[in-house]
This record gives sequence, C-alpha cells and structure tokens, in this order.
Amino acid sequence: MGASSSQGSDAELVLAVKRAVSRFYTRMRSERPPGDLGDGALEVLARVEKYGPHTLTELSDFYRVTPASMSQSVNRLTSSGYAERDRDPSDGRRVLIAATEAGARLSVDARGRRDAWISAQLEALDETDREVLERASELLLRMADGRE
Repeated sequence: MGASSSQGSDAELVLAVKRAVSRFYTRMRSERPPGDLGDGALEVLARVEKYGPHTLTELSDFYRVTPASMSQSVNRLTSSGYAERDRDPSDGRRVLIAATEAGARLSVDARGRRDAWISAQLEALDETDREVLERASELLLRMADGRE
C-alpha cells in the first residue's frame, strides 16, 4: 500500500475514534442525577469528592480551562451547597475547594448512575466484544496520557 492509502485510512480512523468517543461521552453524561448543575460543575465536584480538596489553579490546570471559567463552576457548586472554600491549613494564603456532604452524595450518585448504565451496556456484549473494549480502553488511556 502506498503512503496515500495509509493516510486515507488514518484519516478515517481518526474520524471513527473521535465520533465514537464523543458519542459515548455524550451518552454517558446524560446518565446524571436531576438538577441544574452543568456537566462541568459535576465533573469538578467529582474530582474534589474523589481526590480531595484542590486549589482553583489545580482545577483549572487539570481541566485545561481559564481560572475565570473554573471560578464560575466553583461558584455554582458553592452557592448550591455542594462545595465549600476553606483555607489551606499548611498555607493560609491558599484556598482549597472541597466537597460538602451533600456534594459527596450527589457525586457518588452521579457516578453510580453512569456506572450502572455502562454495566448494562457491557452485559449485552459477548466475551469477544468485551475483550476488544478492554484492549481499546487500554489504548485510549495510553493515548490520553501521552504514552507510547
């Protein structure tokens, strides 16, 4: 095969991977608890619930958004009672964002709903397809982490 054939199939694979990941992510995000929190705020809440308090800068860097954009998500969470701002005990100049009890419950519920949806989809697959997804998951993680 020539280089142009390989480039054409690479372009098709790029499109196929983007389409599949995007549709899966969109569908998974629809499995969420009722409420008016946006997906961005729910993701931030899940991060601080699962991994502990973060600074606004840490959250902005992790999600690759501006501090102003992250501040809006954090403000939405704090005004809804799902997160709180506290002084860092080791450095009083820093402010940490942490999940409240209500926020932790909401985050666990959202994760449970999504996990249940994914489990139901996996149960409908045969063993061969499940093995393919396991391998694809490993590859997608490797790509996302920038590992070769």
